[in-house]
Amino acid sequence: MKLKLLFVAFLAVCYQNNYAQETNSEKVIDSAKVKTATIEAPKATEKELLEKKIENQKLAIAQKEQAEKAQKQLERDQKKLEKEQKKFQKEQKKIASAEKKLIKYKDKRQDAIDDLEKMKTKFAKNKSKGKLSPVEIEKESLNITKQQLKIKEYEEDIADYEKKLNKLRN
Repeated sequence: MKLKLLFVAFLAVCYQNNYAQETNSEKVIDSAKVKTATIEAPKATEKELLEKKIENQKLAIAQKEQAEKAQKQLERDQKKLEKEQKKFQKEQKKIASAEKKLIKYKDKRQDAIDDLEKMKTKFAKNKSKGKLSPVEIEKESLNITKQQLKIKEYEEDIADYEKKLNKLRN
């Protein structure tokens, strides 16, 4: 009987152990601290969101400024390129003008040489016929000398324009 009693006592203890109320092992938290923590938590998240927004806005502003700087630099480069193109075109016009003047003076010199040859042949022809007086001979000689001086001036002008042309090309 003692055995039965022990056995029943043992079962009763086991039964109580299985169906006993469980105790929570949570710490007791002060309600004032809980309230401030619950209030501060959303504020902290709001603050983080605002900081992220501000940072994103700063990045956007920095990107805009960088884009504006790039645009201004592009405009400056375009203006510089246009200036260089205008300068190049101006130089090309100067070269073309100098070439035209050079050709013009070469043509004038050739015409003057042709006129000189005609004057000399005419003078030689008239002199051989004996139609010219000594005064007329001197006048013709003077005209021939003037024509030779014109040719020399044209040659000097041609040399000057060739120097200018070479200077412009280099």
